[in-house]
Amino acid sequence: MSDLITADLVLLDENLGDTRFDVIAKLAEAVVKAGRAADFEQLYAAAEARESKTDTGIPGGIAIPHCRSAAVTEPTLAMARPNPAVSFGAKDGPADLIFFIAAPDGADQAHLKLLSALARSLMKKSFTASLREASSAEEIVELVNSALGVGEKKAEAMPAEAVATPATAEQEAPKASEGAPAVKKLVAVTACPTGIAHTYMAADALKYAAEELGYDLKVETQGSSGNETLSQADIDAADAVIFAVSVNVRDRNRFAGKPFVESPVKRGIDEPKEMIAEALAEAENPNGARVAAAASTSDDSAGASEGAWGLRIYKAVMTGISYMIPFVAAGGILVALGFVFEAITMPNLGDVDTKAILGSATLFNLGDVHWTLYLGAVLQTIGGFGLSLMVPALAAYIAYGLAQRPGIAPGFIAGSVALAVNAGFLGGIVGGILAGLIAYALGTLKLPRWLGSMMPVVVTPLVTSLLAGLAMYLLLGAPLAWVMTTLQDWLTSMSGGSALVLGLILGAMMASDLGGPINKAAYLFATAGLSSGAAVNQEIMAAVIISGMVPPLAMALATTLRPKLFNENERENGKAAWLLGASFISEGAIPFASADPARVIPSTIVGGALAGAISMSAHVASPAPHGGIWIIGLAQNPLMFFVAVLAGTVVSALVYVVLKSVGARSKASA
Repeated sequence: MSDLITADLVLLDENLGDTRFDVIAKLAEAVVKAGRAADFEQLYAAAEARESKTDTGIPGGIAIPHCRSAAVTEPTLAMARPNPAVSFGAKDGPADLIFFIAAPDGADQAHLKLLSALARSLMKKSFTASLREASSAEEIVELVNSALGVGEKKAEAMPAEAVATPATAEQEAPKASEGAPAVKKLVAVTACPTGIAHTYMAADALKYAAEELGYDLKVETQGSSGNETLSQADIDAADAVIFAVSVNVRDRNRFAGKPFVESPVKRGIDEPKEMIAEALAEAENPNGARVAAAASTSDDSAGASEGAWGLRIYKAVMTGISYMIPFVAAGGILVALGFVFEAITMPNLGDVDTKAILGSATLFNLGDVHWTLYLGAVLQTIGGFGLSLMVPALAAYIAYGLAQRPGIAPGFIAGSVALAVNAGFLGGIVGGILAGLIAYALGTLKLPRWLGSMMPVVVTPLVTSLLAGLAMYLLLGAPLAWVMTTLQDWLTSMSGGSALVLGLILGAMMASDLGGPINKAAYLFATAGLSSGAAVNQEIMAAVIISGMVPPLAMALATTLRPKLFNENERENGKAAWLLGASFISEGAIPFASADPARVIPSTIVGGALAGAISMSAHVASPAPHGGIWIIGLAQNPLMFFVAVLAGTVVSALVYVVLKSVGARSKASA
C-alpha cells in the first residue's frame, strides 16, 4: 500500500487564495501533479460539489474537504497550511490546517480506515500543535504517518489521549456502585454522506465530551471504513440517543421509544456538549421527543422533532417528484422519438393509429406497414407505458418518504386509483400522502411480536392499500378529477396575452431556486399534462425546459463576457455551466447563486421569465420532458426554441454583469 501523503502533497505557508474553493483547487492540482489523479476538472468538481453541501471547517482552525471521484487513482491526502488562513465555515474562524482527502470510488477498507484515523487524530490538540510547529513538508509527512500508525514515531508524535470505549465505561462502572449516583448512559449514531471524515470526527467529539462530563457514551459510526455497531443491550440500557447524521440512520427502529436529539453530523463536531445536554433534557421531559416505532425519514433539519409533519410531508413530496422524474424523462423522450419515426412516413400524425399498426404488423411480418411507422408505434407505446407509471410512481415514493418501505406498495396502488379516476398528479400527491400517513400510523402500533413481524410485509400494505384506495376511489377521486379537468380546460383555452403571462410565471419559477421546490413545482405542473398529448401541454413543457436552461447558460456567458469580474474557480464553473445549461440542468448555476445570491437570483429570474414568455407566445412545443438543446429536433418551432433560449441567456447575463460590476466598484471605493 503506497503512502497516503508525500512531501509534494504538502503546501506550507503559502497564499493559496481568498476562498476555500481557491484552496481546494490548489490541493486538487497538487494531487494531479503527483500523479495520483487523472483529471483535475473531474476531481475539483467532485470536491466542490461536496464542499457546497456542508461546510468542512471545524473548531480549532481545521478543515477537512474531501470527496470520492473516479479520477482519483489511489487514496490520497494533500495538506495545506495557508498564510493567511482561509475560512471553511467553522464558527471560531478561518482554518490554517487543511487536509484534502481524495478517495477513489472503489477505495478499499484499509485505506478508508487510515483516512478516518487521520480525521480522529485531528481532534487531538497535541497533534494539531505539532502540525503548526512543523518547519518542513517532510516533517508534516512524518507526523501524519505516525498518527496513522505508518511511521516509526507513533508514540512520540501522538501521545495517548483518553477515548471513551466500552472498556473504559466498564472500568468506571464500579464507581457508580460505590454509592455515587448512577452514571448517565447514552448511545449515538454518526453518519455523513461520504462516510470518511465527519462520521468519525463527530464520534470522537461526542466521546471526548461525554468523558469530560462524566457520562458513559457509546457510538455507532455508519461510515465507509467499517461500522462500529451498537448492541441492542447498549441501546436498551441507554438513557437517551444522539443522532449526529446528515443521511438516513440505518435500522432506526432499534431505537424505538428512546428519548433522542437529532442534528446534522457537523453539529456533533462543533457542539457535542450541547447535543449531550439536549438529549438528557429530552429524557427528563415526559413529553420529550421519542424515536418513533415506525420507520421514518431521518433527514429532518437540525432540531426538528419527528412531529414536524409539515416539513416531513414537504420532504416526502420532493422525494416523490425526484423518483418520478426518470419515468417522465424516459417515457416522454421515447414517445417523442416515436413521433419522429412516424412522421417520416406520415407527416400528419393525427392519422396515425398506433393500436391498428401494432395489431396488424410484427417485426418479421410488417405487411404494408413501413418499418419507420412500425418502429415509431413501438417506441410510442413503450414510452406511453413509462408515462402511465408517472402518477403511481409519484404516489409510491411520497408514501415511501413518509413511511419507508411499507408505504411503497400502497402508494403505487393509491396512485393507480388516482390515474384510473382521472385525478392526475394532484390525485397522486394526495394518494401518496394518504398512504404514507396510514402506513406510518400502523407502524407505531404496539403489537405482539408474532404479529409485528408480519406488519411490514402483509398487514401494513394490505390495510393501507384498502383504506387509501377506498378513500381515493369513493371520496377524493371525483373532486380531484374535477380540479384537474378544470385546469386542463383553462390551459386549452389560453391564447395571446394569457399564454404570455403563464410563460412569464413559469419561467420565473424555473429560474428562481435552481432545482429547489419552486423549480420542481413548475416542472411537475408541466409534466402533469404531457401524457394527454394536447398542444398546450407541450407548449408549457417547452417553456419550462427553455427557462430552466437559462440560469447556467447565463452564468457561463457572464464569465465569458467579463472574465475579470470572476475568480479562477468561477471561470472554471462557467465553462462547465455551458454543458449543464444546454442539457437543462438548472443546478449548474448553484455555485454562483450560493456565492452571490443577491445578484444571481434576480438576474436569472429576469432571463427565465423572458425566455418562458417568448416560448409560450411563439407556441414552441416539446413532446419530450427533458434533454435541453439536445431535443430541439423534436420540438415544434425549433427556431423560436433557440431564440427564446438565446434571449433569456443574453438578458440574464447582462443584468448579472451590470449588478456585479456595480458591486465591484462599490467595494473599490469603500
